[in-house]
Amino acid sequence: MTLIKSISGIRGTIGGSAGDNLTPLDAVKFAAAYGTWIKKGKKEKVKVVIGRDARPSGGMIQQLVQNTLIGLGIDIVDLDLSTTPTVEMAVVFEKADGGIILTASHNPVQWNALKLLNGKGEFLSGDDGKEILRLVESEDYDFAEVQDLGKLIENTDSMEKHVDAILALPYIETEKIKAANFKVAVDGVNSTGGVFIPYLLKRLGVEQVEELYCEPHGRFPHNPEPLEKHLGDIMSLVKDKGCDVGIVVDPDVDRLALISEDGKMFGEEYTLVACADYLLDKKKGAVVSNLSSSRALRDLAEAKGCEYFASAVGEVNVVEKMKAQNAVLGGEGNGGVILPDLHYGRDSLVGTALILSLMATSGKKMSELRASYPEYYMAKNKIELEPGMDVDGLLETLKERYSAEEISTIDGVKIDFEKEWVHLRKSNTEPIIRVYTEAATAEKAQELGDKFVNEMMEMAK
Repeated sequence: MTLIKSISGIRGTIGGSAGDNLTPLDAVKFAAAYGTWIKKGKKEKVKVVIGRDARPSGGMIQQLVQNTLIGLGIDIVDLDLSTTPTVEMAVVFEKADGGIILTASHNPVQWNALKLLNGKGEFLSGDDGKEILRLVESEDYDFAEVQDLGKLIENTDSMEKHVDAILALPYIETEKIKAANFKVAVDGVNSTGGVFIPYLLKRLGVEQVEELYCEPHGRFPHNPEPLEKHLGDIMSLVKDKGCDVGIVVDPDVDRLALISEDGKMFGEEYTLVACADYLLDKKKGAVVSNLSSSRALRDLAEAKGCEYFASAVGEVNVVEKMKAQNAVLGGEGNGGVILPDLHYGRDSLVGTALILSLMATSGKKMSELRASYPEYYMAKNKIELEPGMDVDGLLETLKERYSAEEISTIDGVKIDFEKEWVHLRKSNTEPIIRVYTEAATAEKAQELGDKFVNEMMEMAK
């Protein structure tokens, strides 16, 4: 059982003892700290948007968080079952002061989390996150008197407004998508993507939809992280039913994975690449991804005469770099697509609309698109942290050992070799060291990953 407190929120497993897991007491404390922080310096009534994914603990956590904020005198806009990008956009639509998404994203069903947003519908800065952590530790809360309690406002049109905003983008080719008569399979992992993605497809004019695991009851039928090893069912469905593409999302719908018409993974790293392929022909500008993302995005951007920039891992870091470079598109290699014309947040719905627009305008199959991009393969490994392990010291030793290579220490240690790279960093959400590698073949990428996992373990001894 685990409880992880960070500047982006609190994440943990349900049940067990307070302080060690995500218990009702921990949820209340963190909600109270957030509410206290967001009220600071404001004279008018404060309003916060709350939505959740479909995991079974969501209803309980929702009630705890909402009533804690109401007790602080904060009004709640309740989206109930929703998606991370929808909550982010609803903060702006509702002119709210902040938002909370109750989701543990790709983590298994026993996990849940509070992901915190500011008044722009974006994740908190490091300094703001630290202040909330300080309030959690100090328990410096001041609850409202009875006449000043907040109220609950139900919202039932946030999904419609989100999709309306996507369809209003000038480069989303709704008519061409409809005319293409695509057949699309959807794996919603029995969470809110099973409602939101089919609704988007209907609005885009896609009439042939094969739904798989689209009942939002939260009992995940497979590991909810959209990786190839978890997606055998939809890969078979796409091929057996003759679908043009398969759409896979994680429980809170901010990560998008694609299945080509031949039933093969398009490659999670290539979701952002394909979106950039389409957008950069419509709108020139810089693109951004994090240090653990594929070189393919850089190669494609440069081929189209556009600049590429890398950020530290984490959505807030990608967004910060995007704003600094006035980027037209950004995201992460885990299938996260950020389109500033819509909002500064990873959004599988707008990613889906961009992909279908690309298919409709290019006339190419998904397998043909994938074959047209630079060929890289990535391996993702991890090292479980053990008590007493000096991670910073290990990374420093590694940096010195490979000092002859091109090295970045923006976020952990990334070593760029001539034709491949390795990136080692502490996870922000799990007690592990992530070891990402990329090379010209899948075998070389895995060999490089195994080499550095073994090297780190030997160093740790």
